Amino acid sequence: MLRKPNEATSNKDLELVKAIAKESRSETLARLHASSEGLSTEQAEKNREEYGANTIESTQHNSKLRFLVEAFITPFTLVILVLAALSLCTDYIFVPAGEKDLTTVLIMLIMVFISGVTSFIQNVRSSNAVDSLLKMVSVTTDIIRDGKDQEIDTSEVVVGDIIRLAAGDMVPADMRLLNSKDLFCSSSSLNGESNPVEKIATKKPKIGADRDYLDYPNVLYEGTTIVSGSGLGVVFATGERTMFGKLAHDISHNDVKNTAFDVGIKNVSKLLIIMTAIIAPLVFIINGLTKGDWVSALIFSIATAVGLTPEMLPVIVTTNLVKGSIEMSKKGTIVKKMNSIQNFGSADILCTDKTGTLTQDKVVLERHYDLNLHENQHVLELGYLNSYYQTGMKNLIDKAIIEAAGDELDINEIQRDYNKIDEIPFDFSRRRMSVVVENSDREHGEHLLVTKGASEEMMAVSTKIEVDGQILPLTDERKKKVMDKVNDMNDDGLRVIMMAYKRNPAPVGEFSVKDESDLILCGFLAFLDPPKESAKAALARLKDDGITVKILTGDNEAVTRTVGLQVGLNVDTVYSGADLEGKSPEELAKMVEECNIFVKLSPEDKTNIINLLKDNGHTVGYMGDGINDAPAMKAADVSISVDTAVDIAKESADIILLHKDLNVLETGVRIGRKVFGNTMKYIKITLSSNFGNILSIMVASSFLPFLPMLPLQLLALDLLYGTSCLSLPFDDMSDEFLREPRTWSTKKLPKFMFYFGPTSSVFDILTFALLYFVVCPHLVGGSFTAIGPAKQAAFIALFHTGWFIESLWTQEMVIHALRDPRLPFIGQHASPSVTLSTFGAGVIGTLIPFSFLAQKLGFGPMPISFIWIVLVILVLYILLTMIVKHFYMKDEKFLI
Repeated sequence: MLRKPNEATSNKDLELVKAIAKESRSETLARLHASSEGLSTEQAEKNREEYGANTIESTQHNSKLRFLVEAFITPFTLVILVLAALSLCTDYIFVPAGEKDLTTVLIMLIMVFISGVTSFIQNVRSSNAVDSLLKMVSVTTDIIRDGKDQEIDTSEVVVGDIIRLAAGDMVPADMRLLNSKDLFCSSSSLNGESNPVEKIATKKPKIGADRDYLDYPNVLYEGTTIVSGSGLGVVFATGERTMFGKLAHDISHNDVKNTAFDVGIKNVSKLLIIMTAIIAPLVFIINGLTKGDWVSALIFSIATAVGLTPEMLPVIVTTNLVKGSIEMSKKGTIVKKMNSIQNFGSADILCTDKTGTLTQDKVVLERHYDLNLHENQHVLELGYLNSYYQTGMKNLIDKAIIEAAGDELDINEIQRDYNKIDEIPFDFSRRRMSVVVENSDREHGEHLLVTKGASEEMMAVSTKIEVDGQILPLTDERKKKVMDKVNDMNDDGLRVIMMAYKRNPAPVGEFSVKDESDLILCGFLAFLDPPKESAKAALARLKDDGITVKILTGDNEAVTRTVGLQVGLNVDTVYSGADLEGKSPEELAKMVEECNIFVKLSPEDKTNIINLLKDNGHTVGYMGDGINDAPAMKAADVSISVDTAVDIAKESADIILLHKDLNVLETGVRIGRKVFGNTMKYIKITLSSNFGNILSIMVASSFLPFLPMLPLQLLALDLLYGTSCLSLPFDDMSDEFLREPRTWSTKKLPKFMFYFGPTSSVFDILTFALLYFVVCPHLVGGSFTAIGPAKQAAFIALFHTGWFIESLWTQEMVIHALRDPRLPFIGQHASPSVTLSTFGAGVIGTLIPFSFLAQKLGFGPMPISFIWIVLVILVLYILLTMIVKHFYMKDEKFLI
């Protein structure tokens, strides 16, 4: 949640917006002490000091103080502190002077310190790593600074800056428009409206419309997206003072998707709450009734409840995500939103445009033909005028035209002869764009409307053709001949757009979409966008990894089919946006499954296809880099973009590729699956292990005449095991695991727990029997009921020691036994860090009863020979676990 400005400041800033919207541009510039020539660097620094930086602070900012508080305020540490307070009363405050002892209290505080510091250090390191990664991706804006255009980071924007806006930009701060041309914007981040609206610099709010400040025609607010057209504006509010900052308590700056990972963690929490609510009272009642000491029973039941909780889960999840992010960054993939890594790994469908992903991201103008398919420089000249003078975002086609014209034409002469008068921006429904130019040297200043666009859309607004210098009517027969030529070029893998023109279309200043009529078709521009050499192999690897690639493009069928064939995709079925219209939900659900190539799509079509795939149960990734991709990216489970994408695409993306390459993507998917696997590994193994311990405690509590383990010992056991699990994010996953997408689900978790929890309980109960009937009576000289109070105390201490050692080792070994379906240490091996931490924790726990801490923790002098008993139990435990795994895997596809 972002910080909410105080009400007095909000009212004051709102009055400023209303005043600026009503005044002239010169009055606004004067008010802000600004100039249309922009600020100097020196003045920008002064304004930053006066008005503040262009940042919005979050109350969830990852400050070290917050990490420190979160590290020490956990269920684990809170319970230890409660027990420490009780121990302080019973061992120090309310005892005679000669019996005061703070050792137990100090041990508990040391446990709190170790747990808290470990979590704190890990979270700080993770936060620093995330900040470093995010700095690798930035959103810039075009500012006039020191009298020249500069691309600078949006955080550097200050009040008084002059900003140039073009299609694809995100408005970096609140601005008053100074100039605008066909400027259409989307302010969905503020008002929830997705339909673009036109903003006009010269238009002021209507009288009586003061309350509708979000709809002022001459004001743009931070977070607004430029859909088409161009504009120039002056910044009047930044950071916390923007309207975005004032609405931030209701609207998040980046809508965080409720990922399957988030849902999974919530479900785990619900399961734990239910289990704790059932088991902890049972343990309390059983021990209270059988031992008669209700205070001890209460303390023990609280410690048991904590033992059921995987207290290291937040740290391990964060470590897993950050480690995965760092690993992905080394492969050219930057993760913007950490929780998206899980969806990245579980995605089974990847939707993408073909240009730049499957193709080389380098469009080349191969041919500029007249309608008889002869090379024609006039067609190229018209194409150059259209691409050079348009103010929208220049795409690869525009760049290819400009580059080809630079090689073949005298572009300096063209720029001298023609002056731009107006333009009609591109949009995805018309699939055309036009510029109006004036010929200053010839034809007495003739105005010429030059239009380029997709073939079908151009034919729809043309009534004549130019052939061999003659203007002829565009009859149905001629239309067919023209389209046949287009189709032939498409079949050759060439993408074709058509050029048309109209002389003296309308009076200056009145040009609009309706002027794109009665055009004269004059030629073709044919482009080659060859497939990447690596695309076919990358698609094959994605297929092996269980990912289906679907092409969602606005291009036509012939070109897309050709590219699909070249990269090895199934092109038997191709649907267009028109094919999807009027179909029932059932028909659409089937169509999106059976087809991998969709053509002639609008942005809305792409979004609908993604939603249909999600409804069918798929986890969908979408890779895009243009304005038209933003809605689909927001709809996808995980959105992917590239560092060269437009601002809105980068802002919408969860993951950004530094290289537009499917090989990089495939590597990132496997890393995402590794992160998923290691997270699930901890959750499944720890919950089943803890569940087994709780079952053992309940059985032991029912039959033993004393507590099976002291609360402090139980917490020490939990701390040792939890600390050793911090190595799990650094574990390896098998190739078999990484080859298939896994969906985050907790439905199988109870079954996993009920299979493997009781498995460990079998050996806990065996240990209880050996300790109670064999080991302890042998060491103290008799059964528990036949010896005196002093020997009973020694008996209890030995029992606690024996179960502590056995329980710790079985918990550590279960990590190796359940991390993979194969036989541990022979068929599969954990990473060195996991092996070292698990065996290290076991050794430390085994040595504690023989150390100076033994008496303070209530342990007794267990002989070294007991280790042989533990070793035999471990071997038998692993063998039984393998048998249980065999039966579990009969009905299940995955273990982890």
